[in-house]
Amino acid sequence: MPNEMIEIMTSLSLVMREETERLERRERVLDLASLAAAKARLVASLEEMLARRNRREPEWTEQMDEETRERLSDCLSELRAASIANAALLERQIELSMEMMTAIAEEAKRLSGNRSYTYGASGDMARVEAATPISFNGEY
Repeated sequence: MPNEMIEIMTSLSLVMREETERLERRERVLDLASLAAAKARLVASLEEMLARRNRREPEWTEQMDEETRERLSDCLSELRAASIANAALLERQIELSMEMMTAIAEEAKRLSGNRSYTYGASGDMARVEAATPISFNGEY
């Protein structure tokens, strides 16, 4: 079983490294969907395998031989490094996307003049800014 986990973790590290490299090269998001799906499948397989193993043999880590324990440790170190790099880049991509969406929405409000005034119950006027609908081409 540890060998199967090592294979899954190695594959997951490779997928995350490839995704990180492709994001750094600014490839189209649609081209990265298969990597994200593969990453999700590998994580689900690993979680299922670990849960099953921990339920059936809670002391399985103490029963490993030294060579397997070292391979597993090395694999976990690589997986951690790949995860940190991938998470940092994805977080930055999300921040940039949110900033761009905010800027586009603000510009759409400015251009459309979707501001109006309304009378309140006490006779005062309040400015109301209606949300401006925006849509995006999913390919870009």
